[in-house]
Amino acid sequence: MTRILVIDGNEKAAREKHVSVGGTSSGEGYAATLQRLKPGIECDIVRPADEEPKLPDGMALENYHGAVITGSALNIYSREASVERQIDLAKAVFAAGVPCFGSCWGLQVGVTAAGGSVVRNPRGREFGFGRRITLTNQGRDHAMFLGKPEVFEAATVHVDTVEALPAGATPLAHNDMGLQAAEIKLKKGSFWGVQYHPEYSCAEIAAMARRYAEVLIRDGLVKDQAELDQLAADLVALHEHPDDARLAWRFGVGPSITDPGIKLAELRNWLDRQVLK
Repeated sequence: MTRILVIDGNEKAAREKHVSVGGTSSGEGYAATLQRLKPGIECDIVRPADEEPKLPDGMALENYHGAVITGSALNIYSREASVERQIDLAKAVFAAGVPCFGSCWGLQVGVTAAGGSVVRNPRGREFGFGRRITLTNQGRDHAMFLGKPEVFEAATVHVDTVEALPAGATPLAHNDMGLQAAEIKLKKGSFWGVQYHPEYSCAEIAAMARRYAEVLIRDGLVKDQAELDQLAADLVALHEHPDDARLAWRFGVGPSITDPGIKLAELRNWLDRQVLK
């Protein structure tokens, strides 16, 4: 049986707020995505943002075939206890040689645990869809991006960015907002990370829009609550009707968002090449 450790990066209050606006709790949502990709996978969820993580009885990190780190509303540079516990857990996962994948916050945790640095993005907030994400020369040949176009869009929600990669890391993708993907080679394990959210549906982005309504209006990404409500409704409609060319055109997205086979390529490739090999 293949067993994955899902490290939920959010604190309880953030998870509850997201669920209250129609979203899925970060750990459960990630686990469900992995299980859709590979039915039969077992996932254990830990929440180190809330407390010291405890594995199920009889389990050690070495017993897992892989680990994933979800997104989070936290900022890595705050270095509060809820953050430090996650960095320490990532270091332990690396030391155990367990292949690891990180989305958004997960990339930032992995980079920090390996010795790199993360800052608030001076270019501003990236929300909704990351545009013109472009593979580097290394990225075009990397197993993570098999089946992915050289330039693509991806679901994204973040205001922080990787400032410096650690030694032994390879940048795999970038766009105008900064680094978008990297691999970190470790002594025993490996880490693949992306600054976006392949696991997020358009409905999850709609929930994020509702959750961050005040921030998005304050930052000028939407004009007012009415415009935000319409944005969220259109995102839900695109989720329900991915073949609606009118909606895809309105958002400026293509198959990298509307075709699950392309959208989830990074996670599927990680499972195939790192976990199930």
